[in-house]
Amino acid sequence: MATHSDRFSDKMEFPPEIAQPNVYPLSWENKTAKLQEVWEAALRENWDPEQLPWDTFDVESYTWEEREAIAYWWSLLSVFDASAPPVFAEALIKTYEVHEEDLVRRCFFSVTRDEQNHEIMCGLAITKLLGHPDPVTYEPKTELGKRLQKNVKWLYFNGSRYWTGYKKAVPKYDLAVLFSSFLMGEIAAATIFKQMFDNSREAVFKEGFKNIGRDEGRHMAICMAVMERDYPGLQAETRAIVTKQIRAGYLFLSAVLFEPPMEFWDLPSDFIANQREAEELAREAGFGIPTYEMKLQNWKNAMLNLKGVLDRYNIPFPAIPEVGISGQEVSEVDMADIIPVF
Repeated sequence: MATHSDRFSDKMEFPPEIAQPNVYPLSWENKTAKLQEVWEAALRENWDPEQLPWDTFDVESYTWEEREAIAYWWSLLSVFDASAPPVFAEALIKTYEVHEEDLVRRCFFSVTRDEQNHEIMCGLAITKLLGHPDPVTYEPKTELGKRLQKNVKWLYFNGSRYWTGYKKAVPKYDLAVLFSSFLMGEIAAATIFKQMFDNSREAVFKEGFKNIGRDEGRHMAICMAVMERDYPGLQAETRAIVTKQIRAGYLFLSAVLFEPPMEFWDLPSDFIANQREAEELAREAGFGIPTYEMKLQNWKNAMLNLKGVLDRYNIPFPAIPEVGISGQEVSEVDMADIIPVF
């Protein structure tokens, strides 16, 4: 096997074939015209979380319990949205290594940048609410805050395990599998941010949710365009993997969009009770977290929308009994194979 120190230029006129996967050789081929519109929209709609109307946010008007409850929701979101920049950065690298179209690479770059904004939004909200830059080393002011901090620590622990699995999963899956997981995250995100915009009273949060929701809509368009290009020719083996990933994605994303399945997430027995208490307090304070019933219906609608997409390509949809959707049974989800995204 050739090493980096081996010399070829004095032995042959042209260099050997480049071993793959590799970002070289570069090319700028484009076939999927829809992605040009998405890329132009990404440039046009870029925003800066620090320029939102934070001066209208009077954090002192909230009690410490309210501040800790709202900060808890942003911390929960950060498990998903603040992990998204490295998630999509890994996928961006893969688009170069498999020599995707120029516009696919550009669009994935735009997603990575968008998700960085979403991470910044989480950080700003948490820092302003708690007067401290992270929820783990923050010293809670209330008894509820102490319980919520324990919740956050368990969420971050679970997130760390999924990140380890994601890094192992990305190299072995085709982009077609990644796109199904990404689309699931975007459909779900569009649901929650629209509701948060509608039901939150603070101008800075409403503006943030509006911008994040618009970003997620573009991300959905990217996934749809590439799926329309690739999914008609999927092999049966890949279709089966997509089905499994949808079930895994439901279990993973339920932690933020519904409630975490305790058999999948490694969480203490009082986790959900603590979270429900915080959510009710945040709602009373004017922060628009959907109720349990709204989450259930929204999650079901999101799954049905995703099913409608996959049905076009004859990809079996997994049974989601938690929200009343029948389908193919997926008996076991291996954490090592999950592709967590949001």
